Amino acid sequence: MAESRVRASAYRFVVLTAFMLAVAANQLLWISFAPITRVAATFYGVSDLAIGLLSLVFMVVFLFVSIPASWVLDTYGIRVGVGIGVVLTAVFGMARGLLADHYAWVLAAQIGIAVGQPFILNAIAKVVGRWFPLRERATAAGLGSLAMYAGIFLGLVLTPLLVGTSRPELTLPRALLGYGIASAVVGVVFFALVRERPATSVGPEERSLVLDGLKSMMRNRDFLLLLVLFFIGLGLFNAVTTWIEDIVRPRGFTIDQAGLAGGMMVVGGIVGALVLPVLSDRARRRVPFMVLALAGAIPGLLGVAFATSYALLLVSSFALGAFLLSSGPLGFQYGAEITHPAPEGTSNGLLLLAGQVSGIAFIVGMDALKAPSGSMSLSLAILAGLLVVALALATRLRESPALRPTERM
Repeated sequence: MAESRVRASAYRFVVLTAFMLAVAANQLLWISFAPITRVAATFYGVSDLAIGLLSLVFMVVFLFVSIPASWVLDTYGIRVGVGIGVVLTAVFGMARGLLADHYAWVLAAQIGIAVGQPFILNAIAKVVGRWFPLRERATAAGLGSLAMYAGIFLGLVLTPLLVGTSRPELTLPRALLGYGIASAVVGVVFFALVRERPATSVGPEERSLVLDGLKSMMRNRDFLLLLVLFFIGLGLFNAVTTWIEDIVRPRGFTIDQAGLAGGMMVVGGIVGALVLPVLSDRARRRVPFMVLALAGAIPGLLGVAFATSYALLLVSSFALGAFLLSSGPLGFQYGAEITHPAPEGTSNGLLLLAGQVSGIAFIVGMDALKAPSGSMSLSLAILAGLLVVALALATRLRESPALRPTERM
């Protein structure tokens, strides 16, 4: 079937939009404590690291749930697989808001939300592959990743504004309850609008079994390199967003400025996710754009690590997000293409899993390497060095065979 003959259903954008809302809601709940670390620690009477644990737990849970979640997605489909994640996000999001006065219950709710996360995030490539033709898939994956960034942006910017510093005993529970209600509304929208598959296929559906797919991926040189790139890049992003307030506080920046710096990073990611995947689809190339993304992220990270000017911090945060985060959707789609016919949920899940493993290590390492003054500049410089390694490895990737001129599926 020639690509030009594929008649994609217009309903694909309805499905993608409902899925994007589910992604954004889950990510909002994940990151909501990161920009208010000190205020939350004082409110609950715990350490900064205990508040960091509310984000870190998502990465720990991901290690155990990712592969089973991918199996469910690839076996039972989008409505069941993503639906599990949507229900867990809504139920435990509401529970977190209703029990917001107690740290132990909030941590338990975070674990419940975290169990739902891989059922949602691992489905990006599957939703795109089932509903969108090849010529649109990097763009659609970019939109799916954009939803991740939008949810994180709301958490980083909105939470400090809602909570503030004057009366957190009132504002923090209200903010968490509001987030829980929003996640419940998103759940209703998801089940009302999402269908399993279009009436007409947009491409070949044949897939290998999950275990067979795992074996083939572990023998795929380019996919193994891609795993290393996600290990470094996604782990770095998870660590920086978790510690954003601690990163900038020693240089005299306020809680609101920390939230806006994190927000600018995500705004940059949204811009990058809208631009680079579209250019990749039009150029029918993946690797050059991933190399460009990693190269541009290095100066951005250095600016976040060392900038003393607020304006420079904002510009650096935007640059880091615009380049680093735009590499995510490109990597998801590239991984799905080079491992076909392995299930998209499995390839997607393994890439995210690599970033969760490193995220745990980077978050704990950054806290351990914190200077007596509280500065995290040393650990950020080390992470910048790892980005240089990732850039060198990215130049060794081979282009996706699905984009060869003779293969127009």
